[in-house]
Amino acid sequence: MAKKNVIIIGAAGRDFHNFNTYYRNNPEYNVVAFTAAQIPDIDGRKYPKELAGELYPSGIPIFAEEELPRLIKELKADICIFSYSDVPYSKVMGMSAIVNSAGANFGLLGPDATMIKSTKPVIAVVATRTGCGKSQTSRKVVEYLMAKGLKVVAVRHPMPYGDLNAQKVQRFAKVEDLAIHKCTVEEMEEYEPHVVRGNVIYAGVDYEAIVRAAEKDPDGCDVILWDGGNNDFSFYKPDLTITVADPHRPGHELSYYPGEVNLRMADAIVINKMDSASPEGIQTVRESISKVNPNAIVIDGASPIKVDNPELIKGKRVLVVEDGPTLTHGEMKIGAGTVAARKFGAAKLVDPRPFTVGRLTETFLNYPNIGTLLPAMGYGEQQLKDLETTINNTDCDTVLIATPIDLNRIIKITKPNTRVYYDLQEIGFPNLDGILNDFVKKHNLKK
Repeated sequence: MAKKNVIIIGAAGRDFHNFNTYYRNNPEYNVVAFTAAQIPDIDGRKYPKELAGELYPSGIPIFAEEELPRLIKELKADICIFSYSDVPYSKVMGMSAIVNSAGANFGLLGPDATMIKSTKPVIAVVATRTGCGKSQTSRKVVEYLMAKGLKVVAVRHPMPYGDLNAQKVQRFAKVEDLAIHKCTVEEMEEYEPHVVRGNVIYAGVDYEAIVRAAEKDPDGCDVILWDGGNNDFSFYKPDLTITVADPHRPGHELSYYPGEVNLRMADAIVINKMDSASPEGIQTVRESISKVNPNAIVIDGASPIKVDNPELIKGKRVLVVEDGPTLTHGEMKIGAGTVAARKFGAAKLVDPRPFTVGRLTETFLNYPNIGTLLPAMGYGEQQLKDLETTINNTDCDTVLIATPIDLNRIIKITKPNTRVYYDLQEIGFPNLDGILNDFVKKHNLKK
């Protein structure tokens, strides 16, 4: 039987995982290309032969997604597998139309085909959209488990935007490791909050190799925490799935891929940001949960805001710098910085668009609905430099930094600035502590 030619449509994350788990050693298929979207400058590379395996001695080329119709024809693709996340259903089916009109089949791989079984108990923290508050939920889970005397090793959804061979398995145990692995701002936003709290976090490209390393971490491992990103479902078979939903974007939990998958698979659902969302938005999310997963435990949550220097905000013209992906493909209009500016009495939010340079200008062209917020984009050295220049160019009184990391550590901000902090706060019962107590007992993890 002739092999089926496959193109994997991705964004440097789920695509590589789908290849590694389903296609790498599968003699029935021949993966002829990856395509890349969402993240700048990740096309034009190769998935290297060292990671691709013996069936692919030359590696696999990675092209821009815009070339997909041509690639289907020229590479005689039989099927294209959609392999990235946090996209509306209209985008998924629009891609299907592009693929089908070029003559190929279109498909999606599910959990049974791609989840890896760990030898340790696994808790997966996932979300219905980027920017729901998944990261602070993960941190809260880690804090609860560490307080019970357990060693928790986190594994983060992939962000391999550099040298793929070098990024096969990455371990972060201290802040200095971020520089050793040449992390982008997006990576630092996810890894740094873990390491400063004292737990180890892994990431990379080959998630079978990663979980085996995590299970045998030199500091010990009782529980694997899947810290999911980009509203993707877990790469590991979970023993407990916690899904975070966002009432600031009501209805998205049933209209984005694969956010609805996470909602339906959840054992527990955290409705976050209830302190700043509308009652109507909260009710819509409750109704969605009732409709598709009525047996899930629902936890009410808030993300209260703190800042270092509120006096730098009151009555001031403020430039708000938010988490990049949350504003771009996450499509958020109200982030932690916006909430903090309102709470502490900013006179106005300064529009950064007249002051952007270089790659930041391109970001606003690609995502015109960002509005009067500045995404902390730093996928490469030039983009980081453009971020620094844009911030310092902006005519404002104060820079309000609402990313999870200290931007002052990696760029020089010449204007008065203050950081925003936010952690998950559960409201009433049920709560995570109760759920995790049951998890610990079930898996006999009591120390």
